[in-house]
Amino acid sequence: MPDFKTLDDLNDIAGKRVLVRVDLNVPVKDGKVTDTTRIERVAPTIQELSSKGAKAILMAHFGRPKGKPDPAASLAPIAFAVESALDHRVHFAKDCIGAAAAEAIADMTNGDILLLENTRFHAGEEKNDPEFAKALAENGDIYVNDAFSAAHRAHASTEGLAHLLPAYAGRTMQAELEALEKGLGQPARPVLAIVGGAKVSTKIDLLMNLVKKVDALVIGGGMANTFLAARGTEVGKSLCEHDLAQTAKQIMIEAAESGCALILPVDAVVAREFKAGAKSDVVAIENVPRDAMILDVGPKSIDKVNEWLDRADTVVWNGPLGAFEIEPFDAATVAAAKHAAHRTEEGLLVSVAGGGDTVAALNHAGVAEEFSYVSTAGGAFLEWMEGKALPGVEALSKSA
Repeated sequence: MPDFKTLDDLNDIAGKRVLVRVDLNVPVKDGKVTDTTRIERVAPTIQELSSKGAKAILMAHFGRPKGKPDPAASLAPIAFAVESALDHRVHFAKDCIGAAAAEAIADMTNGDILLLENTRFHAGEEKNDPEFAKALAENGDIYVNDAFSAAHRAHASTEGLAHLLPAYAGRTMQAELEALEKGLGQPARPVLAIVGGAKVSTKIDLLMNLVKKVDALVIGGGMANTFLAARGTEVGKSLCEHDLAQTAKQIMIEAAESGCALILPVDAVVAREFKAGAKSDVVAIENVPRDAMILDVGPKSIDKVNEWLDRADTVVWNGPLGAFEIEPFDAATVAAAKHAAHRTEEGLLVSVAGGGDTVAALNHAGVAEEFSYVSTAGGAFLEWMEGKALPGVEALSKSA
């Protein structure tokens, strides 16, 4: 596990200017934040710093303003949502560097919270420009990174700053790294990985890394069809990347050589059309009609997944098992998620899940709260599962 300092290592911070990198890239409609999950995740770090008398100066990006100011990507409306989540006044500075930032920081008293304008209004942010990082560093005495979801980006506010100021992991970053360590770093074995989603092409690196690290790998969703077709199974009109047959075969070979059991569906729920309430049938996987689509794994496959969950001490989950957005094609994802949650509640399983669709699927099953850890970091979580070094985490480690 990377060696890093946390807020537990921060003493006597009253009056100190603490630059906190947070992720406020939240969905907004008609000027209102529609999902405050990411704000709630960073609230404990901000509240802890404020309660200890630090001047908490928040840095974040929002949207893709392409390195120049864009009113549509301003963080000003987000400040109200942060204020509401923290139940604490949040001041706003019209820039993240220069006079506007300096004046707003000079007006702060101990315990105050200030949100700086979008770091991506400057081209130096995404380029990790040393001069821009220095300009940001002038705003603070201490740097805290609480944005794991942006840790796969080597930007000035996520990576560059950690080399210029004493750097610490915030509570969300700490929780995320500790959970990931339990998932794949130093996990309790056996380890089961469940990987679903539409396409193999987006998850080749992930699958190649997992087969070398886990004891068993369940493949579901549209990507399972590519593996079934590579094996010579008829998949009808199902979503399938036939051009990736060789890649799928290579992953199967790697799994066999690494002693990783590869679990594919043995039955499927098929339909002629993809819509709510469409007539569907359960068929054995070798009996998929040529004019039908596989839209979920069948009951025997669910039983198989649950048997592996019963054997496992750790499960790492990314992606749904079927087209869970439409009933009845959510059955397998919901059943397996509930089983994993039940095992976790009983203290028999460490369950770590992440990735956009995964969070939505677990929320749909009503079990996100019961998992050991659910990461809201899409790209960073995937890159960690792929075994890649994350620049934001590496920089904290070097600083420590």
